[in-house]
This record gives sequence, C-alpha cells and structure tokens, in this order.
Amino acid sequence: MKNIQLWDGNNEVRLTAYLLDNSQEFNTNRNRPAVIVCPGGAYLWTSDREAEPVALRFAAQGYHVFVLRYTTHYTSRPDFQNMLPGNPNSKHPQPLFDLAKAILTVRQQAAEWFIDTDKIAVCGFSAGGHLAASLGAHWQDEFVTAMLQADKNLLKPSALILGYPLIDYILLKEEADADQSEAARGIKAHVNIAAFGTADPEPEELIKRSPVNYVTSNMPPTYIWHTADDALVYAANALRLAAALAKHKVPYELHVFESGVHGLSLSNETTAAEPAHVNPHCEIWVELAMKWLSKRF
Repeated sequence: MKNIQLWDGNNEVRLTAYLLDNSQEFNTNRNRPAVIVCPGGAYLWTSDREAEPVALRFAAQGYHVFVLRYTTHYTSRPDFQNMLPGNPNSKHPQPLFDLAKAILTVRQQAAEWFIDTDKIAVCGFSAGGHLAASLGAHWQDEFVTAMLQADKNLLKPSALILGYPLIDYILLKEEADADQSEAARGIKAHVNIAAFGTADPEPEELIKRSPVNYVTSNMPPTYIWHTADDALVYAANALRLAAALAKHKVPYELHVFESGVHGLSLSNETTAAEPAHVNPHCEIWVELAMKWLSKRF
C-alpha cells in the first residue's frame, strides 16, 4: 500500500494504492491492468464502504487498484440529521481535476508499478459515478488538459464502471420536486450546494454539469449497473446514459436489477452498514463487471 498526495499543500486529496507484489516466482515483471475507484458520498464526503472493500475485490482478480479521495465539502460523513447549510462555494470542477491528476499519476508511474497504460479503468459509485462519467466525457477538453498541462491521451480512461451513477442533474431536480420525504429532499439540496454553491441552481447549470449531455464517440466503453427502485438516484440516469452511448456507438453493458436501495456497494456483508445493503440478487454485479472488463482488457 502507498498513500500518494496528488497536489502540493493539500493532503486531503490523495490516492491510496494497492499494488500487487512483483513476484519473482511467477508473472515476474508483468504489466497488470489497473482500476481507480471513486467512492460516492454526494460530493459531501467519500464513502469508506465504496473504497477499500471494492479495491480489495479488484486486487483479488489481479488488478492494481487506487482509491481516490477527491475534493468534497467534508473529510468524513456529515451528520445529516443536524447538518447546517453547506459552504456556498461550489467545489466543482476540482473533483474532475483530482481524477484527471490521479489517472495521469498512475500512467506516469506505470513503469515502476508494472501497470499496462492501455488498461486503466475508472470505477465510480453514485457521485463517484458522476465523477468517473465526467472524466469519460471531458478528458479531451481544453479546460482539463490545460489545468493538468498534459497530453489529452494520458487522461483518457480505458473503460468506465459506474454503479448507480448520478448522470443527469435535471433528473435529480425532478426527483427532489416529486419526493415528499423531507430527509431525501434535504440531502438532495445539499448535493446541489456541493455541486453548484446553491440549493436551487439554474437549469442551465444543471445541464452544464450533467455528463449525459457530453457523450460523444470519444467516451470510453462503459459498464453500468443500477436498481429499478433506487429512491435517491433514479434508474433513469442509467437508462439515459445507455441511450446516449448507443446513439454514439460506444460499447456499453447495462444491468438494472429489480430492487435494491441506493449505495449497495458490493451488496454483501463486507460493505453493509444496514441490513438493506445485503442484497444477494444484486451482488452478481461484481462478477459481471469483472467478466466485462476482462473481455475488454
């Protein structure tokens, strides 16, 4: 394991690397594929449940893995029951720069860490899925390459794995308007504060920050999974992304399971914070994603 500070003077944004040993007995000096994991957390914090346990599952299948702790409003999970209004200053697009810096760092260190630079996937959950999809959509854009001072091809993920991703902020607004739960509406308001600096952003800003609106043929191959009755991020996010990928002939695979709460992570006891997080029906997403990624890599 290595902890890597990505920016000078900022020890909160970091990569935790899980590097497999370069055995002298077998597969010596083999360049392995890699996965960068972006936990969810509504851009308010990054969830531990979608961090190390996910990394270890990929590592067990022969991947070098990196968990990105990107820029958020808080360094740990906030108390949603007693939250005060968030900082009115939006953190975006800094998380996107964090992820671009992460994939650039992995490619720059590939020779030392025995990584195949053509096989670096990004796996994101919820807001982390939004972040992964945003890099998939914007890796070649000047505002990203200029910030990183890097060749755009060094910033492109080889593949994306998106779990219950937030893809379309217009959908989130529609959900919040329709949701009668005060707790859910409060959380979504704080999501908007983290992303836009206000609980009620203009529709133009919602469209601008929605990666579904920037899908082109440059988008990496994408694996998406969601649950049909996700009450926090509607499955329509996954469906709209799949439709956009299909329109631009980007390879993708989509799985929408019939039932499961938001934030399932590995869907088993390993990542369960409550009984609803154990969902044997959805647990197969990991195996399906591994097979899909193995076929691509």
